[in-house]
Amino acid sequence: MQSCPNCSSLAFTKAGIVNKRQRYKCKSCGYFFTVGKLGRKIDDYYVNKALQLYLEGLTYREIERILGVSHVSVMNWVRKFNIKRPYKTNYYPKHKILSHDELARYFTQEDNLRGAGVLVTELGDKFMLIKWERFRD
Repeated sequence: MQSCPNCSSLAFTKAGIVNKRQRYKCKSCGYFFTVGKLGRKIDDYYVNKALQLYLEGLTYREIERILGVSHVSVMNWVRKFNIKRPYKTNYYPKHKILSHDELARYFTQEDNLRGAGVLVTELGDKFMLIKWERFRD
């Protein structure tokens, strides 16, 4: 809290506690106010990763399991930022979480270099590999 929310004055004093929250009184305008609620804010890194994974075709629940963020939060971010997935294709994403050494070994195998495409993205100290495979009829 930097200033009075009513007049933006920096002159205020403590004026008791209400509902276990500190109350203040502005010396300039006499306005009483309390400290704003400190909610849990999710780091923008996870918001960006969640939206990126959503665009890559992962479901809300898959994103929840990977990032440890509620699928409802992911859904709300998709709505908030008006994210639209590309039209359906005959490919579906498969994902793996690998360490640096495992990722290096993965790309040394020639069979892993064929196919529709691979996306590698940082995920903390590990890497997420997303590979698209064709639906089988």
